Amino acid sequence: MRLHDLKPAPRSRTSPKRVGRGIGSGLGKTSGRGQKGQKARSGGNVRRGFEGGQMPLFQRLPKRGFTNRSRRRWAVINVGLLNCFEDGSAVSPQLLMEKGLVSNLKDGLKILGEGELSKKLTVQAHSFSARAARKIENAGGRTEVI
Repeated sequence: MRLHDLKPAPRSRTSPKRVGRGIGSGLGKTSGRGQKGQKARSGGNVRRGFEGGQMPLFQRLPKRGFTNRSRRRWAVINVGLLNCFEDGSAVSPQLLMEKGLVSNLKDGLKILGEGELSKKLTVQAHSFSARAARKIENAGGRTEVI
């Protein structure tokens, strides 16, 4: 491939529609808007979900549930994944992000108890499940709530 062989992708460089330029263009007189009505007028269109004045479906259906604004969303990791660290090291949320084990900390880090831990680690997190804390301490490590 050479520089003179380069050309734009098909249909990527189309000229804009020229409307209202006479009957021969196919888009003259009403400019492709049909005859009279709301959609033929300037700025005329209906919003999403509009049903011609009838009560829209989203308003006919009852409201359900609520959003708990104080809910905390945890970034979770299981104790089995902590075996990749050296024995005796301190594991912090920042270290887990550097290793790629956690991508987004959200509202805090929670350690869950799935898997087995064979290393003695000091684990720092915002929350621990009871099973995870028990497994870390049984392996000779410590848990620190930050």
